[in-house]
Amino acid sequence: MINPDHTTTNHLVDDSSRGLKFALGITAVIMAAEITGGIFSNSLSLISDAGHMLVDVLSLALSLIALNLAKRPATVTRTFGLHRAEILAALANGVTLVLISAYIFYESIHRFSKPPAVHTPLMIIVAAVGLAGNLLTIQLLRRTRRNNLNIRAAFFHVFGDTISSVGVIAAGIVIAVTGWELADPIIAIVIGCIILWGAVSLVRESVDILLETVPKNIPLEQVTETVMGVKGVVELHDLHVWTITSGIYALSTHVLIEDQMLSRTREITDEINHLLAQKFNIMHTTFQLENEKSADCAEGLVCHMQRTQEPEHH
Repeated sequence: MINPDHTTTNHLVDDSSRGLKFALGITAVIMAAEITGGIFSNSLSLISDAGHMLVDVLSLALSLIALNLAKRPATVTRTFGLHRAEILAALANGVTLVLISAYIFYESIHRFSKPPAVHTPLMIIVAAVGLAGNLLTIQLLRRTRRNNLNIRAAFFHVFGDTISSVGVIAAGIVIAVTGWELADPIIAIVIGCIILWGAVSLVRESVDILLETVPKNIPLEQVTETVMGVKGVVELHDLHVWTITSGIYALSTHVLIEDQMLSRTREITDEINHLLAQKFNIMHTTFQLENEKSADCAEGLVCHMQRTQEPEHH
């Protein structure tokens, strides 16, 4: 087994933590401004954006806690450490985004029947301040979001806020120019749809990791070809590839090799590990070497578990 490069992983975590801390502070200030502005301007779209940012503050704080937990070393009871805390935080963030979009839809429907008067100048000014803060936060999170699902969750939150701020400004301008106050709940619904789209994607990806599905960027066919290309390997079966946390992948398999001296098996596993790390960034590997075909997995790469049927009682 090869352990992941903890130095590189911790460096990415530190960068992500710094970005999250700045993002948390900026988001909290903007949230307070939008709540106040939304109440005084009577704008649902601005209050919706503020409500979204309230959850963003909680989500960013949760993401920050999860990153710090992930830095803790493995123990005898948690042999992979607390890396999965990041995925749980991402899943929680996705679920809260779904709930936020549902609330926005609910409030918007009520406002269609009786749209209240909206104070547009204050609405536009506060939304513009929020937009500037969101753009700054996006820059803080953009560099590390590709390496971490948890940071990507926070990025989705802030990106949704940015779109919301643009929508609120647009609604304010439409109301100020035309007096058409239905623009406010319509923009709120558009914001809700954007939030829901990102939330569903985030929840699906988090659930896939928790269910230990094969990562989308690691095709099993290519993994098989790579291992089979190593001299001395005859066949492999019972292949499993999964994600421990963002950027850390694991693999286990049974490898059928030619009958040879034990010293040669170390060369085979070293070469397989090198190729898997180089081509697929798989750093956690476990191999069971065999020189005879396993009866438990006679065909294919994936073994089908057969359940023992209980005897019927008459």
